[in-house]
Amino acid sequence: MTTNDNPAATSSPNDPVEAIVRAAESALTVRRRYQFFVWTQSYLSRLIPHQLVVCGSYDRTSRELVFDVFNSVSLEPALMDALGDARSLLMQHWQACWLEARGKPAVIATADLAFTSLGIVRDALLAAQFQHVLVHGMSRPQRPQEIESFFVFAAQDDGALAPLAGRLELMIPHIHGAWQRVQVVERDVVGASTPQQPTVRVGGVTQREREILSWLREGKSNQQIADELGISALTVKNHVQKILRKLNAANRAQAVAQAMSLQLLERVSTQPAARPRLVP
Repeated sequence: MTTNDNPAATSSPNDPVEAIVRAAESALTVRRRYQFFVWTQSYLSRLIPHQLVVCGSYDRTSRELVFDVFNSVSLEPALMDALGDARSLLMQHWQACWLEARGKPAVIATADLAFTSLGIVRDALLAAQFQHVLVHGMSRPQRPQEIESFFVFAAQDDGALAPLAGRLELMIPHIHGAWQRVQVVERDVVGASTPQQPTVRVGGVTQREREILSWLREGKSNQQIADELGISALTVKNHVQKILRKLNAANRAQAVAQAMSLQLLERVSTQPAARPRLVP
């Protein structure tokens, strides 16, 4: 997911210390899902480049980790299901690997997912060019087996994650704190919904608008989306404006994050369709 306004752009790309400080400071302002997504795509991505981050937080009601998936590339439905399911063999395996590493950041090779039942998700990870994943989390003090939060990062640049384990070790308290704060605020917002609160017209988002949201998630421009769908760039722009209004979003990044949290993008195909004639 790319945005025109990248607040981390002022950081020197050659100064990781400054980037860490900026990322830590900006994490304190994160309170909503869309803010977390924007933060990971700007400040955090300068330290840990990635196209996929899976965030898990322990839910005391269900007594298990609850996962959210933030991806800027299209993934197979079977893989999305496994990433979002705390009881899936994939997520259980990655957590076990982290615990075996004694709570330190761990780089796990996708090819090592040798279980027969993991064949589909392993192939989907490889198809997405995720040769390795970097995992880390936080456990309860003095109780390492009781995981409070768990995060998975994946990048298409093979070998790029391994050298970043040290950075993740420094950033994990800030990632954990930001994600925990998001959980609390989101629950409060849902529980304290009032007529004055802006509403999201989920039912009003059309199939075509969901298609466009899927392309926005992949960072495509209006013209690129128009070329994929066989419509004009102006028509795409009009659709985007309607999407922003329906999802109560200020920009594309917020719209994508809101759509992801509402599961509007599940199983929406972004495969190019047969090109119809250009429509004004």
